[in-house]
Amino acid sequence: MSNTIIAAGAVVWRKSESGQVEVVVIHRPKYDDWSFPKGKADIGEAVIACAHREVLEESNLETQFGPYLGNVEYETIDGPKRVYFWSAKVITAYPFTPNSEVDKLEWHSLKSAKKILTLDSDKDILSKFSKLDLDTKPFILLRHAKAITRDEWQGDDDDRPLDSLGSYQADRLVPIYEVYKLEQIHSSDAIRCFDTVNALARKLNITLEVSGKLSESAYKKDKEKAFDYCKDLIKADKSILICSHNPILPKLFNKLTKKAEVESDDEKLQPADSWVIHRNGKEIIQVDRLDAPTA
Repeated sequence: MSNTIIAAGAVVWRKSESGQVEVVVIHRPKYDDWSFPKGKADIGEAVIACAHREVLEESNLETQFGPYLGNVEYETIDGPKRVYFWSAKVITAYPFTPNSEVDKLEWHSLKSAKKILTLDSDKDILSKFSKLDLDTKPFILLRHAKAITRDEWQGDDDDRPLDSLGSYQADRLVPIYEVYKLEQIHSSDAIRCFDTVNALARKLNITLEVSGKLSESAYKKDKEKAFDYCKDLIKADKSILICSHNPILPKLFNKLTKKAEVESDDEKLQPADSWVIHRNGKEIIQVDRLDAPTA
């Protein structure tokens, strides 16, 4: 299915004054259908970044992304299509202007949305969405981008920089992780970690908090130091990203999710991969894995 059209979108939601969950449904005159905001990915664009861009373009709503909802596949006149979906909470609602692509935008209860949606695949995604605990915030464990190998580097290991692919990955991480509306970014004091998330922190205009407790050298001396650093952070009602190393992150992930009823992930993170832990207070609701940007 190499010719499959890749697209992405989101179930955009808010709570009404009465506390009822409402979702956005849009009308597209070209197809005369009602659907969730979604659209085709640009060449080289990460699907989650595509979903965020399409939501903003089609609905004029700025959102904070939550748990991944899965993907659907169906046939179109242009060939097979695969669409990836996330939940997304409205942060800012800009005025909607009808246009040639989207001429109507409506807010519906879940029951009403199920009736108006045209595609059964959208209704399936709505069903998954309806089972979610929506009031979550992400706690992200990100492995640094690809660095120069130890064999190629003569200096101190903490000073080992990103290679050309790693620098590319660091730039591409910005549109991926800004969808989570991060409030804090914490990094190992190793150069390769700092340089992985520095551009993201600048784009979000937040202070990058650097700590030796997240470094490999600290881990070799005390394997509990990174966990001690993170155990209170994960309980905070904030959107947080931690950038660190293997083998720290897999052990940290296992300890942080030990009591949660979520699927485990036995695979190590490759450079610039992450686990996104969605939690509601002290409870972990879902864990998503985001792969590194590809060249």
